This record gives sequence, C-alpha cells and structure tokens, in this order.
Amino acid sequence: MRSRPFFPGRGRGGRFAILRGMRNVEIIRQFTKHAAGSVLIKQGDTWVLCTACVEEKVPPFLKGSGRGWVTAEYAMLPSSTLTRKERDIKKLRQDGRGVEIGRLIGRALRASVDLAKLGERTITVDCDVLQADGGTRCASITGGMVALEDAVASLLASGALAESPLLRRVAAISVGVCAGVPTLDLDYAHDSTADVDLNVVMTSDGRFVELQGTAEHEPFTDDQLDALRALAKEGCAALFRAQAQALGRDA
Repeated sequence: MRSRPFFPGRGRGGRFAILRGMRNVEIIRQFTKHAAGSVLIKQGDTWVLCTACVEEKVPPFLKGSGRGWVTAEYAMLPSSTLTRKERDIKKLRQDGRGVEIGRLIGRALRASVDLAKLGERTITVDCDVLQADGGTRCASITGGMVALEDAVASLLASGALAESPLLRRVAAISVGVCAGVPTLDLDYAHDSTADVDLNVVMTSDGRFVELQGTAEHEPFTDDQLDALRALAKEGCAALFRAQAQALGRDA
C-alpha cells in the first residue's frame, strides 16, 4: 500500500494524510467569493471545487411542507482528464454518469441535515471536477459537506436560521482489492486495475449511508467485504478529522 507524508493544517484549510495508503487531503475553504460556502478539495491529484448556494424556494413536492431540500450536481470539466471531455450542452443531453453521481452526492449530504429545521429553502451543492485521478465522487461528498456546513453558518449568521439543522457530518472514500491486497483511497491507476472496488459513504456517528461495490473480475467473499468495510471506516474517520480541522470545529 502507498505511504504518504503528513502536512499540518494551515490557514483556511490544511493538508492531511493521516493513514498509511491514504492520499494527501487538502481542504481550502472560502475558495470563491459569491457562494454561501465554497471549498476546493484536493485528494492527491483529484481536485474538486464544491460550492453551496442557498435559494429561498423548494421543489414543488415540498411546497407548504415547512421542509427544506439539499441537492447536488456533478460535472467533470473538459480538461479534467487526459483527453478533453465534451460539455453536456454540446451533446444536448446530460451525462448519465454525472446525473447518477449528483444524486449520490445529494443523498449523502441529506443524511447530515434535519430538513424540517432548514425551512422552505434549498441548498444546492455543485461539484465540478477540475482534475480527476480517481475517487471524484467521494472527494465531492467530503468537500461538499464542508461547503454545506459553511452555507448553514452563513444562514445562522444572517438570522435566517435560529438553530443549525445539521445533525452530523458525512464523508466518503474508495477502497478496493488490488493484486489481492485491500487498498485504501484508490487513485486512477489502482481503480482501473482493481479486482474489486467499493465506494463507501459514512456518517460521523459511525453509520453507513451508501456502499457501491463491484467485482470487476472474480466475485468477492464475505471476508474481503469485511476487510474493505473496516478499511473504509478508518479512512472516513481520518476524513472527518480533516473536515473538523479545516472548519476549526469539533469532529
């Protein structure tokens, strides 16, 4: 497994690599000017810009309910990979993979919020991949959580909210079986050759939001799944510490 150095936190964020085999994680808050919350998360060579915007409206199915909504959109910028990725507008349709990942990010972030306490407003977290090297959906969830927390802080500061609707944090990490070895935080080289890959979304109180697992070659066993799940729990715990350190708040 890969070994990375540790860098202490600094400024509006910090670099973190707390576990052997985990890529350096840097969370830079207040990265853009206009969004209620904005974060650039760098996880190795995967870089994602996460911005959280607040709108005083909800989808039609929530009108009059007193409940708010948290949703997400995901896209890869044209030069985020080795070959240029066409923009969706060029194809006159949304990229199916991007829609699926956006829904995953939204589901994950909603697990952190009491929507009744949010009131009838929507927070949209846009996740734009600037540079991709594996684990973009996981980095989007981890960074998106910090952007969401900053957006909620802005609502509290303005008096729009009397109390925080946040219940817990969420984070996500990829794990896999590479050459027979359980491996944490897959970059593209590992992800593209893994025998098994698993994306794990967890809450800061130790529960699972989603597990997306696939055997690329041989089906995997209970023992392998248990080993990957344990490794993911360690990785997510490290990410929760990184989020808390970046925010200057408790994990």
